[in-house]
Amino acid sequence: MSKNILIIDDEEDVRSIAQMGLEMAANWNVITASSGEEGLRLAETEQPEIILLDLMMPDWDGKETTKQLKNNQKTVNIPVILMTAKTQSVIALELTELNLAGVITKPFRPLQLSEQISQILSEIELNN
Repeated sequence: MSKNILIIDDEEDVRSIAQMGLEMAANWNVITASSGEEGLRLAETEQPEIILLDLMMPDWDGKETTKQLKNNQKTVNIPVILMTAKTQSVIALELTELNLAGVITKPFRPLQLSEQISQILSEIELNN
């Protein structure tokens, strides 16, 4: 089943690789944004099923972008998965603080990205 996903990352190569992997491996519809502000606007208008968000970005980082998404009535219920190169211990704290759906560590394998996202979504459904 095809999913609509929004990727927010300031690095064009990361967006391109993730988009290619999701489209090739799972035939998902991918929308991309290069900043948190652009991502918030696209999330409001496009209503993706999930958001894949980079932690380290200029201006609005992943934390600020998540806070903006969670404080917006149009985007509050969209699950957010954080992408980061940080260690697991730091990530666990951020998961709790930001009410994230999950975390995917960088570097990721593009053709396995859809499986990782699907697994996180399945865990969310089980917990609800």
